Amino acid sequence: MSVSKALRAALGGDCAVIDDEQILKSYERDQAPFAPSAKAAAVLIAKTIDEVSKAVKFANQESIPVVIRGAGSGLAGGANSIQGCIVISLEKLNKIIEIDQVNQIARVEAGVINSDLDKAAGEFGLTYLPDPASRSWSTIGGNIATNAGGMCCVKYGVTAQHVRAIKVVLSDGEIVEFGFPTKKAVTTLDLLHLFIGSEGTLGVVVEATLSLVPRLKKPVTLIATFPSITKAADAAIEMLIVRPSMLELIDKTTLSAVEEWKPMGFENCEAVLIMQSDESAIDCQRAQEMALKHGALDAIYSDDPKDSDDLIQVRKLAYSSLERLGVALLDDVAVPVSKISQLISGVESIAKKHSVKVGVFGHAGDGNMHPTIIYPHNDKEAEAKALKAFDEIIALAQSLGGTASGEHGIGGLKLSAIINETPERILRIQQEIKAILDPNKIFNPGKKFPL
Repeated sequence: MSVSKALRAALGGDCAVIDDEQILKSYERDQAPFAPSAKAAAVLIAKTIDEVSKAVKFANQESIPVVIRGAGSGLAGGANSIQGCIVISLEKLNKIIEIDQVNQIARVEAGVINSDLDKAAGEFGLTYLPDPASRSWSTIGGNIATNAGGMCCVKYGVTAQHVRAIKVVLSDGEIVEFGFPTKKAVTTLDLLHLFIGSEGTLGVVVEATLSLVPRLKKPVTLIATFPSITKAADAAIEMLIVRPSMLELIDKTTLSAVEEWKPMGFENCEAVLIMQSDESAIDCQRAQEMALKHGALDAIYSDDPKDSDDLIQVRKLAYSSLERLGVALLDDVAVPVSKISQLISGVESIAKKHSVKVGVFGHAGDGNMHPTIIYPHNDKEAEAKALKAFDEIIALAQSLGGTASGEHGIGGLKLSAIINETPERILRIQQEIKAILDPNKIFNPGKKFPL
């Protein structure tokens, strides 16, 4: 009996198990261009948590690999299917179960879209803070799986800081809750945070209780242009003293790509720094003075919401502008903020060494930068150079005391890179935890950490 037929029999009822070749293909990859993938045996579009539980129990009994998928917005291949696996899609588990205005929490299923939750919270005068660039289509479950960041994390932290509790399907199908809806809880080991950022390798997060906060004031936005990206990076470090809610850096290569697509007047500078404050215009005034002290060509700010939306467009267009130029191989390294200038200088040297174009942009406030290598489609020689540059950029970040991934995850794309920054004992501890929670190694094998 085929896997799909056996899975249907195990689930019973009106389950959505798919084995059509074309549909399987559409669930094979996320947004990472080079992460490995292979043909799944079946896709389950789960409609209930009970279906997820039964499917996982079946897969565990039959030793069939399981890959969990949300919206497919990942950038490291974490949701890519592997040969003969069952892909469990959580896209239909999309109910906002409760928004508790008094306790300022939301309880949601894993397939809820990030921005949909924020919009619903807004009806109660609340907001959900984590804001990955994909928030308009990425899911809460996927955000938890990768511990997603975003532009506001310089002040408010990444997803992990906003998760109170999760409901998880374990490898034997049992449904367990980790964490508490309260703000404080120390009665158990912090098992909750084992699962945040685990990329579907320990269990299936099917529901989450999340922190909300009162809706923030409209931000004041500063934009400053610089004659060099190192001057911009140095200014960014000083601006951290005013606790910005956003602090983003964009280099000349990226600015040129934006100008080529949608001219915005950034032809005559080498870098742009964007800062927002959701507290006071005085913060932006102080930041303006800092920018000028560090040699800014120009620095302006506005408290008008429309101006703010206009000013940050150049950052929002960064990746899509580079992507228009060819294949965009997006890196996701993080270094101490004091080392951003060294990272950027090193990236420029790597780009020159391999004769590739690299645009650099990212979160200057926390050192998480996104060097993006661009090369022509269907050019194997250029592709080989790009992949070498990609690996060298990761090694550079690690040599500066940084890490291979700040927010996109490891997936199947960066497995070799993590060995360089992870002591053998730590790798072994992770493998031991995996063995306890997933003894048959069905959950996303070959992802996150080497077995």
